[in-house]
Amino acid sequence: MRESILTIPINEVFEPREGCPICAMRNTVEQHICEYIMGAAMMEPDVRIETNKQGFCREHYNMLLKQNNRLSLALMLNTHLAERRADMFNGKGGLKRYSKKSVSEEQTCFVCSKVNWGIEHMLDTLFNMWNDEGFRKLYSQQQYICIQHYDLLMCHAVKKLKKDNLKTFAEATDKLVDEYMKTLNGDVQQFCDSFDYRNASKLHDDDMEHVRTSVERAIEFLTSRKPDMKK
Repeated sequence: MRESILTIPINEVFEPREGCPICAMRNTVEQHICEYIMGAAMMEPDVRIETNKQGFCREHYNMLLKQNNRLSLALMLNTHLAERRADMFNGKGGLKRYSKKSVSEEQTCFVCSKVNWGIEHMLDTLFNMWNDEGFRKLYSQQQYICIQHYDLLMCHAVKKLKKDNLKTFAEATDKLVDEYMKTLNGDVQQFCDSFDYRNASKLHDDDMEHVRTSVERAIEFLTSRKPDMKK
């Protein structure tokens, strides 16, 4: 398949063959959006209207903090807090708070909404690329697809792919998940076994890196996010 402005970003996350390519896709889109809204877009009226209304989730507040632009974040927080306060306490004793939905159920995030939009369009391109033999081979050479994105891919695949392509896509995706899960399960088992006195100090052998990192890798595989580690 000839590369285009649509296929290049897909190939860029698949060609390294490291980790889950959909996680890499999400991370790339996420980073671009965070940099965008913490830059000049922060002062664009249409962007501020949306950030004031939606705010951000915990994950993306942390990402915005890491942008090292606390003033921009503070300006958005200031107007978002004012809008939330006006919405919750509208001069009627805060009665608007008492509804059938909790705050957590109604939580929204500006970055999440933009990332989801971006991923939707990139997946459309991915499924169009499935007709290309070269891409199918590249896809099958991935290290794994994480659980979260396995679900996302298969939910979209049944809507986007025709019967024959759906079958080959499902088989390739199932294999990536199943083989990695089996390997990961074995690594976690070895990690647990290493605490038996009969295996004392074995965990620190040079060839046991895959076992030492198994807990973190399992969390990333299950959640699509690297766990926060205390330094």
